[in-house]
Amino acid sequence: MELHVGCPMWTYAPWQGRYLPGSLSTRERLRAYATWCNAVEGNTTFYATPALGTVRSWAEQTAPDFRFVLKLPKLITHERRFADVADPLRAFLGAIEPLGGRAHALWIQLPPSFSPADLGALAGFLRRLPDGYRYGVEVRHRAFFADPRSEQQLEKVLGDVGAEWVTFDTTVLFESPPVSAAEREAWRQKPRLPRRSRALTSYPVVRYIGRDDPARTVAGWQHWLDTVAGWLREGRSPTVFIHTPDNVRALELARRFHHDVRARVPEVEPLPEPVPSGPPTLF
Repeated sequence: MELHVGCPMWTYAPWQGRYLPGSLSTRERLRAYATWCNAVEGNTTFYATPALGTVRSWAEQTAPDFRFVLKLPKLITHERRFADVADPLRAFLGAIEPLGGRAHALWIQLPPSFSPADLGALAGFLRRLPDGYRYGVEVRHRAFFADPRSEQQLEKVLGDVGAEWVTFDTTVLFESPPVSAAEREAWRQKPRLPRRSRALTSYPVVRYIGRDDPARTVAGWQHWLDTVAGWLREGRSPTVFIHTPDNVRALELARRFHHDVRARVPEVEPLPEPVPSGPPTLF
């Protein structure tokens, strides 16, 4: 049974010297991160298509079963909204080719303004995508969560091409007022939407954001322990990303989540031993 866990990035200054060796160069940090987690969100690809040499380095630093969930460039999803995007899409797919199977899913994150009225554009884009990749779509318009008809329409669009609905669970973040600067910033930036935990494919993707207090983050993910354990028993292979507003302890928390799922489903493969740099403090 395969459970992959990760964080929204693999290089982060507060981790250096605390979880990852402080002396690592920028081209060595992914290798060290991959001893803590076996997946990562590719958020940087939203802002720019990476150079081919950079992607080759990513492949060299990770095992073949490591998972990248790579966000499509904003030029495609936000600026052109799927119109006249053949060239930037071709450039993006060419750039990530060295990852091979490590490119576990291509993540189509849509802006809050992308409504049920725009589903035709999404459906047309998904039908034009090449075979050989998994695709996941994250929507942020409230109608997809509040209106059953809109939810069903989106599920049909995704189901027609075998794409997943990427879940971003912010319910714990918003369950009580923020108590830190990072939490206040997250309240301003993150979508406030109902939790959704229905998988459409064998490879569900969950993005969970907790609080800066680790105990509150752990308490808030109990729903996902049940859900992920159920998916694993059904033969699915989920990927779960753990966020907090400041992400200082996200590496540690991602491993804690994996540990807690394994306590329920012992058949799950263990994570590798992390590169030594200091003892973890949560468990």
